[in-house]
Amino acid sequence: MELIQSFSVDHTAIVPGIFVSRVDRVGDGTVTTYDIRLKRPNREPVIDVAAMHSLEHIIATTLRNDPEWKDEIIYWGPMGCLTGFYLILKNSRSPQEIYPLLLNAFQSVKDVKEVPGAAPVNCGHYLMHDLEMAKWYAAEFADYLEANAENPAVFEYPRSERLVTDDGRAFFDS
Repeated sequence: MELIQSFSVDHTAIVPGIFVSRVDRVGDGTVTTYDIRLKRPNREPVIDVAAMHSLEHIIATTLRNDPEWKDEIIYWGPMGCLTGFYLILKNSRSPQEIYPLLLNAFQSVKDVKEVPGAAPVNCGHYLMHDLEMAKWYAAEFADYLEANAENPAVFEYPRSERLVTDDGRAFFDS
């Protein structure tokens, strides 16, 4: 079975940042999936589940209400590994182009008084939220983005190099 693109990224070298995960043709346009990585995989503790859930609600609400971007937002949700989020947008933009959108979204978390949609009628696990920790993670990531705005590693995936056999098959070490 072919390894999917997101697993071909060198997770031992990735740093927090904004990365293009994949670009897909859909009808006459494109849809782009971005990896919004808040933590270094396998090196830092993952984001607390309740804080991750709160960030999902807050950032999704912020993005879908942004007057300039709301028509391009398709999806915002957590990675299973709890080191970041996926953002799916209509069209194809560079990570640098969506940087201001994400910086603003993460900076705006500090002003949130309650998690949007955190009620039994709106949420599948409405008690699993932690707004204060969400604010902490959001501030940490926003500060990091600001400090590293000129660092290309924050916008470009490190790729895993795979050995290729003589007959063209990729070799994967166990």
